[in-house]
Amino acid sequence: MSRSSFIKAFLFVAIVVATMRLVFPSASQAAVVVPAPAMDAPLASQAGEQTVVFSGGCFWGVQAVFQHVKGVLSATSGYAGGKSNSADYETVSTGRTGHAESVKVVFDPAQVTYGQLLHVFFSVAHDPTELNRQGPDEGPQYRSMISYTTDEQQKITAAYIAQLESAHVFKHKIVTEVVPLKGFYPAEAHHQNYATLHPDNGYIRYNDAPKVENLKKQFTSLYRESPQLVAVK
Repeated sequence: MSRSSFIKAFLFVAIVVATMRLVFPSASQAAVVVPAPAMDAPLASQAGEQTVVFSGGCFWGVQAVFQHVKGVLSATSGYAGGKSNSADYETVSTGRTGHAESVKVVFDPAQVTYGQLLHVFFSVAHDPTELNRQGPDEGPQYRSMISYTTDEQQKITAAYIAQLESAHVFKHKIVTEVVPLKGFYPAEAHHQNYATLHPDNGYIRYNDAPKVENLKKQFTSLYRESPQLVAVK
């Protein structure tokens, strides 16, 4: 089921309050507690910028999580993995473009390490064992993927996945793709800051708000109350 279909279904059954928890499965469950990466880059001695692109289901929730992480300068919803001429929501939603709904995270390595961002991604932002889906959303556009921008990021990511697999942290195999970033295309303006602007939306309340709450509980030193919103033109 696509996210748009999910929202329509929610509106249809909204009057049946007693059955809502059946319609929105497992979204509010506690996140899996995973260890921090054994390999990580140290905090930089000077402020700067690095970029990584995370894909893990609906970009609304992934963006919301990273907007609440200290040291993240911006988290922008968009598309990665396909070509520029197919980077729009309706086309990507067909699942035939090669794109995944993604979030470009620009961070200051003097404030937060790449490993800490990975820790958040694998802990509270998504489930890395779901193949071509995430929660109620199905299709390759919702796949788990990390698009790295440096060799160091690639090495830390590979080591962390191996660490989690060897420790059997998850019940199922991690299916996260790890690829070099070839292009990122920002999503339409109305998709930016969506979780913050629409907190009462049923999809947000049942699927994405719990992710931010889990971030607050599990990463108290990284969490910031006010999200770093994206400027929308």
